[in-house]
Amino acid sequence: MVQVLPALDAGGVERSTLEIAAALVAAGHRARVVSAGGRLVPDLLAAGAEHHRLDIGRKSPITLFRHRPLRRLIADADIVHARSRLPAWLAWWALAGLRPRPQFVTTIHGLNSPSRYSRILTQGQPSICVSETVRRHVLDHYHDLDPDRLVVIPRGIDPNAFPRCPDPPLAVRWRLAGSGSPISLPFPPNSRCLLLPARATRLKGHRFAIDLLCGLRRHGLDVHLAMPGAVQAGRERYLIELRRQAAEAGVGDRLHPLPPSSAMATWYAASDLVLQLSERPEAFGRTVLEALATGRPVVGWAQGGVGELLAELQPRGAVPPFDRDALLARVIDVLAEPGPGPVTIPYTLARMQDRTLELYARLCHH
Repeated sequence: MVQVLPALDAGGVERSTLEIAAALVAAGHRARVVSAGGRLVPDLLAAGAEHHRLDIGRKSPITLFRHRPLRRLIADADIVHARSRLPAWLAWWALAGLRPRPQFVTTIHGLNSPSRYSRILTQGQPSICVSETVRRHVLDHYHDLDPDRLVVIPRGIDPNAFPRCPDPPLAVRWRLAGSGSPISLPFPPNSRCLLLPARATRLKGHRFAIDLLCGLRRHGLDVHLAMPGAVQAGRERYLIELRRQAAEAGVGDRLHPLPPSSAMATWYAASDLVLQLSERPEAFGRTVLEALATGRPVVGWAQGGVGELLAELQPRGAVPPFDRDALLARVIDVLAEPGPGPVTIPYTLARMQDRTLELYARLCHH
């Protein structure tokens, strides 16, 4: 079994690659990954998988000739699983003429713009979609595609990594104010905390969160906004813009951009409410599951994978996209009465791994 992708640095595609590789090894299979490398390679090797370094993701004419060395790497595989467009094209060309020919599987991780270039990800036998949102997107744009070739296997979280917190956020924050805390609260523990976990990019909706913070302050609420992931190397100019927006709105002292955190479960538990305000529809929405698993409410735009998850697990948290007034009203309502969340989260890592390996097994015995 060989998975192919551009690199192993960070992101949902890379994380899913490692998760499936680990499941394959645990089940007694050989798991190989072809990529240009990256900081997650040691994690892959620690799981017992193999890594073959080959730059198959760089958009350069030279990359097109790398289907030949790729062919040598995949010739003895049962299945080749492509997770990105350019590596999928190279794998497709590399498979041509191989006898016996390995099965070709793809995963569509995002809402890619429809094009001949993107269409390669629909050529898997089958093609995995990470959500119903992705499946609908594909069928809406490729009308001649057989729907039976698309299999939905949602991504999932490890419930042990995001355990339900029985204590109210205020109690958690007071505990964190003591010594030995896994995170450092940048605001008084008796203040309310909104959390926007997102990378430092305009697409993640930081500006909407700052507008919301300003509106909550106008209503007299003692609220702070923490943004883990907003402090990122190379994105300093964007951070300056966010701080300027907050200062001009009079909430500069209540905005707390932070680096990415390895203690996100603690941040969720310490928060009264988690926001998901991406301007572009997400393919899935993992942070929604992480927050709900810890027992914290989520409010976000009712679009894409986020809207799909909220509609199923917490309908009250879904707000019409980009409606600032509706967002403010809903957040005030949820802060006043959080209400019960889902008892269990059906989208688990183990379920995703099991369903993927079951698909592999069917292909190998086809």
